[in-house]
Amino acid sequence: MSLPIVAVVGRPNVGKSTFVNRIAQAHEAIVHEAPGVTRDRSYHKADWNGVEFMLIDTGGIEMTTDDAFGESIRKQAIMAAEEADIVLFMVDGSTGVLTGDEDVAKVLKRSHKPAFLLVNKLDTPNNELAIHDFWKLGLEQPWPISSMHGHGTGDLLDAVVAALPPTEAEEEQTGIGVAFIGKPNAGKSSLFNRLAGRERTIVSPVPGTTRDSIDTLVEREGVLYRLVDTAGLRRKSQIDESVEYYSFVRAMRAIDRADVALLLIDASKGITDGDQRVARFAEERGCSIVVLLNKWDLVGEDQRLDIEDDLPRKLGFIGYAPILRISALTGRNVDKVYAAIDTVYAAYTREIPTSQVNKFLTEIRSIGHTVSKQGATLRVQYGTQTGIKPPRFQFFANHPRLADDNFQRYLENRMRETFDLTGTPVMLKFRQKG
Repeated sequence: MSLPIVAVVGRPNVGKSTFVNRIAQAHEAIVHEAPGVTRDRSYHKADWNGVEFMLIDTGGIEMTTDDAFGESIRKQAIMAAEEADIVLFMVDGSTGVLTGDEDVAKVLKRSHKPAFLLVNKLDTPNNELAIHDFWKLGLEQPWPISSMHGHGTGDLLDAVVAALPPTEAEEEQTGIGVAFIGKPNAGKSSLFNRLAGRERTIVSPVPGTTRDSIDTLVEREGVLYRLVDTAGLRRKSQIDESVEYYSFVRAMRAIDRADVALLLIDASKGITDGDQRVARFAEERGCSIVVLLNKWDLVGEDQRLDIEDDLPRKLGFIGYAPILRISALTGRNVDKVYAAIDTVYAAYTREIPTSQVNKFLTEIRSIGHTVSKQGATLRVQYGTQTGIKPPRFQFFANHPRLADDNFQRYLENRMRETFDLTGTPVMLKFRQKG
């Protein structure tokens, strides 16, 4: 179903994210007292009395600001308003009308989109004196609400859903989930924008610019992809502010629901402990993985040789992942990223017939690789695939306890040689033969 879109815009720190969390009934938008926390657009499915719509939380529109992100935040919010069916313009009822409010009202009136003026932070219902001043913004009836306590939101939403255009049923589009992961400032947003084909997130050289996870659907050659840009993952010891903590949680959720993780590494800095840590997150959560050595054009020949030596030593635990050397800034080899996504996703969803699994086991037994301990010898008699995303296999053996880590690595490596399992983890389980 193609859902109508409702965008929430306004100056920084007027309570937009608190409102979005209340309406979406999920703590998905980052809420913090510091102004300017929500920098990018984030999307949340909402429902009111059986009417579904997509709610967009935006960075604050601020016409005059010394914040390095001020221009980008304003642009993101205006983009959200342009693609929305209805705009909810939020102001702070405790401060009265400010110059920034008047500027935003002018922008919205020029857009000719249905707009609701929300006067927030009115904890006392029906405070007519507090909202009287906001009539002069020229956006018709002000709606007194409290995002924190919920006052006035019910009547407001009744009016909003009544003004929504009718929805048209269509096949649900989910696409191949692709999460862009890596340390801050590795180039995730730059690559995201190139693959999305349009400017969709704020790109900045300042580490940690992307704090929320943001989804975009992209169709390419008949295949649908759901691209998820995430905040850079830092050490837990470096996550001091609640903003950074919730960004970390958001990135973890993005990995949890992704099919493919694009691990971006800043090649100009080599492969760091932080890169290993991020790779572990994706591996532990069972994602298929593509390693992207970004900023390769900035790396000298000697450093390139060092990186090649480091790859098996530092990222050997995801040695199954294909590696691309790219430059998100110049576009070098970016055209190969979608092909790599398709390859690992095919492996991630591969179903191997039971007959082929057992033919493979017959060949393994013929090689004569055995595990023996205390007079017992391991014999794997039968196997079958039990799931995908990632591929999972169950093997029946006479002594499952003898299938130690070394044997499981051996078996997995032989499986990768026999079947095309590029880029995906493989889960093996051993049970006693009945």
